[in-house]
Order: sequence, then structure tokens, then C-alpha cells
Amino acid sequence: MTKDVIALTPKMPEPWAVLAGLLSGGPDKLVDTTGEGAVVQLCDEQGRPLVSVEAPLLVQVEGEAERLLGATPPRVPFWWTEARATTGVPDAERLAGTFAARLTTLAGGTAWPPEAARSLGVVRTDGVSVAPTPAAAQPAVDVLTPNVAVVIMDRPVVAMTAWLSDAFRAAAAAERGLQIVTPPGTVLSPAMLANMPEWPSRWVVQDEREGYYDGLSGAVLRWQEGMFATVVSEDATEDDPRTPVAASYQEVAETAERQLALTYRTIHPADDRLVLGGSLETVWRELTGEPPAGWGTAEPANLPWSPGRLTDVAFARAPEPTWFVVVGSPERPGLATVRISRTKAGVEETVTLALGYGAGEEPPLDALPRTAEALATRHHLQSMLVQLRKARRDLLVPPRFEGPGVPLAFVLGSEEVRAMPDDRARRTPLAEQPVRLGPKTRPAYYYPLPGDPSDLSGWAVFERLMGHLKGS
Repeated sequence: MTKDVIALTPKMPEPWAVLAGLLSGGPDKLVDTTGEGAVVQLCDEQGRPLVSVEAPLLVQVEGEAERLLGATPPRVPFWWTEARATTGVPDAERLAGTFAARLTTLAGGTAWPPEAARSLGVVRTDGVSVAPTPAAAQPAVDVLTPNVAVVIMDRPVVAMTAWLSDAFRAAAAAERGLQIVTPPGTVLSPAMLANMPEWPSRWVVQDEREGYYDGLSGAVLRWQEGMFATVVSEDATEDDPRTPVAASYQEVAETAERQLALTYRTIHPADDRLVLGGSLETVWRELTGEPPAGWGTAEPANLPWSPGRLTDVAFARAPEPTWFVVVGSPERPGLATVRISRTKAGVEETVTLALGYGAGEEPPLDALPRTAEALATRHHLQSMLVQLRKARRDLLVPPRFEGPGVPLAFVLGSEEVRAMPDDRARRTPLAEQPVRLGPKTRPAYYYPLPGDPSDLSGWAVFERLMGHLKGS
């Protein structure tokens, strides 16, 4: 049985319905709150949490339950209520399931996974106890050591949820890494991948043959010195550690699916009238013919697309940086991460966008110059890199080797061009010369690059271009 149970209900759970769910452990079970009241916990006799229940989230975006859970939810808008059981306590898992079963019985809807929410009866937990603090202090964390916080997840997709984001921040504040352990069938959301901290944080995948391996590098792992760390070969040297790579990671299947990926940066003058998100909407419309479907500060993306509301959140959090996830419609898989920060130059947006295409679908490559010009002339573009890669249409990241993308184009904004001496931005050593974007007096440049996914020589051309633009 999974350790997470989620109720998807067509209407907001009434307080009495939540109370009925919380009584799944009997009337004498202790209840506590954390996270400034946003998390309610069912506790053991010592007050340590057995089940942590998140505040219900209103989801107004089509396709998020299908993307992250593979579940069929009620029609939007619907409410998403998560219950996370403490790992290693079977009674806690049954408590979470009974909580979700009671909630969906009273409020309608369905529970994920369906098999977890079949019983409405009281779960007896007399004498059951869980790990003492500090391991139980953070609801998302299952194991805490001096080096890392470990989260064990049994979900189809590891997403950048609010509680997992809290776990990242808590681990960073304590100068620990965060290691996420999953079964072999789990995949990562690209939003999660974009926020994965560096070593010793890892995505740890359980494997029948190797025990554990790193889902992003394939390195075989062992639990040693209070964390999952790479296995070192007997004949390793300091210069060549010869870390074994799991066979499961190397089992790569050919695919005709592709992803079009854009990474760009804009810097806007600081102004009270500034509306953020306009550059991303422009790109989305140029490449798909429609705006983004929704956005949020965590996954699931729960709010309908609105640059105005996104701007309000970013301004309210300033001068601290703000991170957003933006998603497309189910018909055209698309996901972007947006990081907004205040710098000396103004308000900076750093955007990474990926769009997925199946075997019979062609990415709109002819729209790229037009998209670049719109960014350069209307949205203060600094630079952009466009890549094409062989990867899943649904954009999810499997624990298998996926080849790198190849560069299709690089774009240099007008301010960057203006800062370069002489005519360096226009005259390059490449066979194909750049395309001027915008007016002659303040030009930006679009540099076409080789874009064959089977030919990695495009990176050599890209590096040659970068060396020329930097004057090296």
C-alpha cells in the first residue's frame, strides 16, 4: 500500500467531513497542527505524527491529476487533499486510507490509489509508536541523519509539491542534502528536476539487481556514512573513480518522441506597471497557438493562467526570488519553470520551457525566428538557447539514460549585442550567418545551429560561437 493517499473531491471538504476522517483512529487519537496550521496530524500516544493531512487545494487546471497521478478526477474545479502516512507503520497507512475513504464518501469524488481507500472502519493503533523527533519533526521526512534527510515516496511521479518544497528548504537550512527514494517505476516531473539540489541530494531508485542507483546518473549507490553514496570500484583511483553504472539505467529504448526545449532570460526595468509572464505567454502562443493552461507555486499547478495574478505573487514576495511552474493543455504537453528575482539591472525572469511531440507530430521549427523576434523586440530578451532532443512526449523524466539535446538556435538580445565591441555579434565564423531581429539601430541576432538529434556536432558549433562572442 502506498504511503500517500489523495482525495479528489468535487467540492471543498466541509470541516465536519475532515473531522470524520480524522476520527479514523478513534475518538481518543491525538490531533496536532504544524506548518502554521496548514497541516493537521494524527499522532501516537507520545504526540508523534502517524498521518499528516495537507490543507485542501483547489485545482482549476485540466490534466494535473492525470499527469501526476494517472488518476481520473472530478471535473475541474476540484479539491486535492493529501494524507501522508509515516513510513514503516502499517497502521499509519491504513489510517491514511480510511481518512481518504471517509472524505470521499462524505464529499464525493475518488481517492488515489483506489485500493488504499476501501475501509471506513476505525483503525486500532493502541501501542503503536513512531520515530522520535527530530526525524518526525518534518512531516515529509522519513529518515534524518547528520548528512541528509531521506524521503521515501511510492508515487508514479515525484513532483515539486508544496510539502516536498518545504522539505528541501528545511534540509537546506540545516545544511543537509535531501535524498528521495522511489521504486523503479517512478518518474520525475521536469519541475522537480529543475529544483533538485546538488550533492549530496539525489534521486535514489530501488533496483532488484543493484540494490539502489542514482536515477539521474545511473551510479550504483549504497547506504554508507549516513547517506546513499556511490559505490567505488576496487581498482578506482583519485583521477578515475570508475563508479559502476546500473544495468537498468542503461536499458535505453529507441523512441520517435521528441521535446523542443527553450531556455531564456529577460530583464525588465523595475516599474510599478510591469506585468510578468508576458514573455512566456508570447512563446507559448507562437509555438502552440494557445496560451498556457495554468500555473502555481508548486505542483499540481492549480490556478488558471493569469499574468496579473502571477505578478501580484512575485511582487508580494519581493525582494525574495519567486519560483513558478506553468503547464499547458493535455492535448499539447508543455511545462515551464519560471524564476523571478530582483537584481541591480531590474526584474529578471529565467524561463525553461519544454514542449512534447509524438512520433507523428512535427515541432514548429519554422516559428522559432518569429518567436525570437517577439521576445527581442517586446520583452527585453537577453539571450535564449533552443534545443531538440529525443525524449518522452509527456516530458516526464525516467530513471534511464536519455541523450542530450542538440542546439537548434541561439539568440542574443539587443542590449547584449550593443555591449559588444566592433561588429562581433554580426560577423561570426559560422557557415550560416545570423538573422537580424528588430530595427537596424538596435538589432538582436538569431544564430541558426545544426539541429539533428542524432548528431552531437552541433554542440561543437555552439561552443565555437560562444567563444567568438566572448572574444576568446
